[in-house]
Amino acid sequence: MGVRFVVIASFLGFSLWAASRAVNQGVELYPYEIEHPESSLPPDGDEKTEWAFARVRYPTYTGGGLRPRGGYQYYSWGIDAPKAERQFVQGVRRLTRIHARSVEEVVNLDTDEIFNWPWIYAVEVGHWDLSEAQAAKLREHLLRGGFLMVDDFHGTREWEIFMRSMRRVFPDRPVVDIEPKDQIFHIVYDLENKFQVPGAQFLYSGSLYEQDGIEPKWRGIYDDHGRLMVGILHNQDHGDAWEWADRPQYPEKYASQAYRIGVNYLVYSMTH
Repeated sequence: MGVRFVVIASFLGFSLWAASRAVNQGVELYPYEIEHPESSLPPDGDEKTEWAFARVRYPTYTGGGLRPRGGYQYYSWGIDAPKAERQFVQGVRRLTRIHARSVEEVVNLDTDEIFNWPWIYAVEVGHWDLSEAQAAKLREHLLRGGFLMVDDFHGTREWEIFMRSMRRVFPDRPVVDIEPKDQIFHIVYDLENKFQVPGAQFLYSGSLYEQDGIEPKWRGIYDDHGRLMVGILHNQDHGDAWEWADRPQYPEKYASQAYRIGVNYLVYSMTH
């Protein structure tokens, strides 16, 4: 057995062990575009806790001019990962008494895993394309008491792509503006006077909005008992605000509101 073979075999064995450990810790490796490959699993990543950040994996819409980027399939569901959620989780640990896991969970809508995670997050939903089966699974999850927070999509075109799938989830329920006095804006922090949270593109463009998404929207879908099931943050990018909260260049006021919104949505979901 040559030295080269031993090295390769050892490397493959270590890679399989590492992948197994990642899966055992509830972590699914992100696609090629993972933005922060330096993010290693923290020592307490497999701790049993009362809450974990669950990110939804979904198929990407490629019609209407949206095409794979740079020769690779564009996995929009993994944008900002895993730094955004790991930094948000640290905020949850500091700002609340919620026992939060330091490592995120990736939820596949093609399995029943979604029912283990009452609070789920989907990013760049202006690019998602849920099948009828996936939409039915998400609908059941939400009607059972689950909560979905959607974030980081902008403008008229992405709204319509988002709604194509959301109409499959709830063809009979309207999307409405959340009233400023709704409990979700006051359960931990009072957030009546909210402002637009921009993505990191603001640092070089100077623009708070993207595409034609000038006006920030806080919208939602309610169940028959008045419980908010879906919190829709349109023309905003809270994921970027969490992700870049540790960078001095990103304004503190945007990061602070993004954390407060996330904490409110989380605590609301756990108490309603």
